[in-house]
Amino acid sequence: QVQLVESGGGLVQAGGSLRLSCAASGRTFGSYGMGWFRQAPGKEREFAAGISGSGASTRYADSVKGRFTISRDNAKNTVYLQMNSLKPEDTAVYYCAAVHVRKMGWNGIGNRVGNYDYWGQGTQVAVSS
Repeated sequence: QVQLVESGGGLVQAGGSLRLSCAASGRTFGSYGMGWFRQAPGKEREFAAGISGSGASTRYADSVKGRFTISRDNAKNTVYLQMNSLKPEDTAVYYCAAVHVRKMGWNGIGNRVGNYDYWGQGTQVAVSS
């Protein structure tokens, strides 16, 4: 079991930056692949970025590639999402998710909601034009 708590959301102007954090409970954080998803009003939850349990691999949705960077600090049990050059269409609730490496492998990264077993409560990001 792992519990996830997101933070760092807020209101920012287009072109600005935010860094989201996701703090995980437990002593085996390094055994989990991590993902960031987002859900805009009236839309389905979609994949934004993921990082493997080993930390060696990352994966991004085309819509955020080149602007967002996912990273992890296993010593702090935390995964980050650095978001630069934000656009109004990035406005959404951002969710952190986790899946054990026994399911995805040490270098696997899922990009579907069903790939992940644990979810945080979400943090709101709003980008004004």
